[in-house]
Amino acid sequence: MATRTRRSQRRTEALSRERIVEAAVELLDTAGESGLTFRALTERLATGPGAIYWHVANKGELLSAATDAVVTAAVAVGHTTAGAPQSPPEKPEPAPETSPQDGIRGVALGLFDAIERHPWLATQLAVQLTRSPWGTVTPRIFESIGQQVRALDVPESEWFTVTSALVHYILGAAGQNAVNSASARDFAPGVDRARFLDTVSKAWEELDPDEYPFTRAVSDQMREHDDREQFLAGVDLVLAGITATQHREPGPGQE
Repeated sequence: MATRTRRSQRRTEALSRERIVEAAVELLDTAGESGLTFRALTERLATGPGAIYWHVANKGELLSAATDAVVTAAVAVGHTTAGAPQSPPEKPEPAPETSPQDGIRGVALGLFDAIERHPWLATQLAVQLTRSPWGTVTPRIFESIGQQVRALDVPESEWFTVTSALVHYILGAAGQNAVNSASARDFAPGVDRARFLDTVSKAWEELDPDEYPFTRAVSDQMREHDDREQFLAGVDLVLAGITATQHREPGPGQE
């Protein structure tokens, strides 16, 4: 009995929580949320359900852990993209100076790319923000953006509002892009994104010029736009608005 117990403990120790979460992310990427079952997980990890339940209580906890793991990596990549060297140089050099704006852009692009790579992530982020904001995911995202907002010299009384605006834009726009990408995968054979956008552009060009003058005017821009560049342009618009707000003249009673 003692020998069996020691073997069971060794198997449990070898199967770490990190490995379980990694396998869960792999299943979510390939089979979606419905494909993430403890049975599928035990088959992928070649173990018994007891070893998994030792680390994770239920599917909800597993989804939260998978979401947090992906977000943690995305935010880290974002900070690296914002200016830190990806690998140590042969000769030590000072770390490059990065502005708060660059930090926000880096985190935003890290999250954008993560949501693009993991089709299930946008839904889980919405769940985390609305149903479990006390968990690890929401504070992690708010902290990564909020520290940069604070560095922009935004008044403390406006930290939450400004950070919320950025987070909502980043996750909303990235989530919509993920939906568009998923829809593109369902196009008929021979129809790719470029052909789809060309079809939409031509349809916009044929709209009534009196009723839709603006939509007709931007039809070519819509055809040629790059999703990632458009997303980053939106981040820059929000940042420009924050900067303009901080430098505007105080109104009556605001001095």
